[in-house]
Amino acid sequence: MSLECLVNSWLEVDINPKTRSEIEQLSRDGSTKKLTEKLSKRISFGTAGLRSEMTSGFAHMNDVTVLQASQGLVQYINDNWKTESRGECPSIVVGHDHRHHSKRFAELAASAALYKGFKVYYLGSTEDLSSDSIDLSATKADFKVATSAADGVCHTPMVPFSIDYYGASCGVMVTASHNPAKDNGYKVYYGNGCQIIPPHDEGIAHAIDQNLAPWGKGSENSVYDVVGQFSRGLASGKLLSVYKEATDRYVANVGESIISKKLDFDFVYTPVHGVGLSIFEKVFALFEGGEYISVPDQSNPDPDFPTVSFPNPEEKGALDLAIKEADSRANCNLVVANDPDADRFSVAVRTKTGNWQQLTGNEIGFLFAMWIIEEQEKRDPDSLKNVYLVDSTVSSQILKSMADHHGFKFQDTLTGFKWIGNKAIDLKNEGYLVPFGYEEAIGYMFSSVNDKDGIAAAAIWLQLYQEWFSSTTKYTSPLDKLEEGYQRYGYFKECNGYYKLDDLSKTDYIFNEVIRKSYDSHAPDNIGAEFKVNYWRDLTVGYESGTKNNVPILPSDPKAQMITSVLKPTNGTDDEYVRFTCRGSGTEPKLKVYIEAKAQSGDRSVELARLCWDVLKREWFKPVENGLQEVV
Repeated sequence: MSLECLVNSWLEVDINPKTRSEIEQLSRDGSTKKLTEKLSKRISFGTAGLRSEMTSGFAHMNDVTVLQASQGLVQYINDNWKTESRGECPSIVVGHDHRHHSKRFAELAASAALYKGFKVYYLGSTEDLSSDSIDLSATKADFKVATSAADGVCHTPMVPFSIDYYGASCGVMVTASHNPAKDNGYKVYYGNGCQIIPPHDEGIAHAIDQNLAPWGKGSENSVYDVVGQFSRGLASGKLLSVYKEATDRYVANVGESIISKKLDFDFVYTPVHGVGLSIFEKVFALFEGGEYISVPDQSNPDPDFPTVSFPNPEEKGALDLAIKEADSRANCNLVVANDPDADRFSVAVRTKTGNWQQLTGNEIGFLFAMWIIEEQEKRDPDSLKNVYLVDSTVSSQILKSMADHHGFKFQDTLTGFKWIGNKAIDLKNEGYLVPFGYEEAIGYMFSSVNDKDGIAAAAIWLQLYQEWFSSTTKYTSPLDKLEEGYQRYGYFKECNGYYKLDDLSKTDYIFNEVIRKSYDSHAPDNIGAEFKVNYWRDLTVGYESGTKNNVPILPSDPKAQMITSVLKPTNGTDDEYVRFTCRGSGTEPKLKVYIEAKAQSGDRSVELARLCWDVLKREWFKPVENGLQEVV
C-alpha cells in the first residue's frame, strides 16, 4: 500500500484530533521516513497482547489500535463463547492502571464490548470518564471528567481474579506494567483467568484484521460514542461497576492464605508510583501489629514515574528511596516493593554488616518455595506426593532439587505466566495441588489467581518473614535461610542479563547466522573449550536432545527465538553443571540470557555462571562486532 493510501486509511478511522493532526502535519511536511515508521507496520497482537509507545500510527498504542484490537477480541469471543458455555451472554472484565491514556483505552475496550451486547464487568469508574471520551462522544450525558490519574485504577491481578469470580468470557487490563512512562499496553485474558496462549492469539489477531473499521461509524450507535455506550449499558444492566465488590472478594480470598496474622516488625513499602498502595493497605489491614511506612515520594499513582529512571523494582536504583526511608527508621530491616501495576514483588533486606541487599527473583522464589513446602509438611506431610510447584524454563532449577528431596513434583514451562498459569490449571484439573509458581522476573503465583500477583506475594512474605526472621526466631535475615537451603538442596547461583538491540532484526541474525551456523547438526558438542554440551533444546526449530524422535516436550514456535542447554565444565567435578537459556524478548528490544550454575559452594556456582556468560559473549553474541549493549 502506498504511503498516501496509508495516511488516508489512518485519517478514515481516527477521530482523535491530537493523533490526527500529527499524521496530517507529517504528511504536509513530507516526512516520509517518520510516516513509514508509524503507518507501514501494524502493531502486532500476540500472547502479550499489545505493548508500545503511545503515539500516532498503526505501529503504536493509540485510540485507533486499541479500538481495533478491542473489536477483534470482542468479535472472536462473540464467535466462540457458545461453544465455551460461559453464561447467558458473552462477558468481559475490563480494568486499567494509571498510565497516560489508560482510562481512555479501557473505555474504548468496554465500548466495543457493549456495542456487541456483552455484559461488561468494569473495574474502572462509571461515574467519571476521560476527557477524550467525553469530548469525542456524540452523546452528551451527565458524566464527570476524571481529574486524577488514580481515578478508577486497579492492580492487574484484579482482572484475572474477576474473570474467575464472575465467570466472564475474557478480560482486558490496560497497562504497560514496568515499561517506561511513554509506553502503554493491552493485556488479554481468556475465560480461564489466564493470559491468552495459542491458538487464541492467532484467532484474535485474525479477527482484528477483519474488524479494522470502527463499528457503527456515522450512526447513533457508534463504538466511538463512549458516553452513549456507557449510558445505555448502565441503563440496561449490561455495564456493571464491580470494583468494590471484586476488591472485597479479592481481599477475602488473599486473607484465606494468611495462616498467622500477628506481626512484630516494621518495614518500608513502595508501589514505585504505581497503583499498589490502596490494595496493599486493604490486605495489610488483615494483619495485627507491625507497621509499614510507604515511601512518601512514590506512594501516589504518577504516570510520569518522576523519581526513577525506569519503573521496575528489579532495576538498579529503583529502591534507593525506599532504602533511604528504612535507614531513617530505627530497627527497620526490610523493604517491600511492587511494580507499578502491582503484579510483581521485590524485597531488599539489611545484612549483618548493616548494608542492604536486594534479593534476586530466584532467591525470593526459593524462599517462597521453602515456606510453601514447610507449611504443607506441617499440615499434611502425606499430601506432598500430590503437590506440584511450577516455574519457567528461565527460572531456577532448585525447585527440581527440592522436589527430588521432599517427594513432591516439579514442572517447568515456557517463559511467561501465560504458560505457568495454564499449566497450573491443567495440573489442578488432573487433581493435583499447585500452591505456588514463579518466574525469575519477580513474578509469583499463589492460590488467589492463576497469574503473578504482587499483593498476594506481599501477604505471604509478611507471614514468612514473621515466622523466620522476626525478633523471636533463629534466623537473623533471609540470607541465613537461603544459606541453609543451599546447603540442603545444592548451590544454584545465577548470572542473568541481556543485550540491548538497536535493531530488532539482530535477534534473528544472531540466532540464525551466528549461533546455529556455529555447529553442523542439531546441536554443538562444545561451546568454546570451557564447556561440553550435555543437553540441547531449540524451541525455534523444534529439537530437544533425549526425547523420543527429538521432539520437544514444550511447545515449539518458529516465530520466537529460544535455545536452552545444559553444559558440563571441562574443568569441573561430576556434580557441577550450568544451565542457560537465551531468547529474544517478546516486549522489549532485548536479547535475554539466563544462566544458572549448580556446584557444592556458592562461590564456585557464581564462578561457573559468570564463566558461561563470558564464553557465550565471546563465542556468540560478540557485542562490539554486532553493535549490542551488554547489561549484566
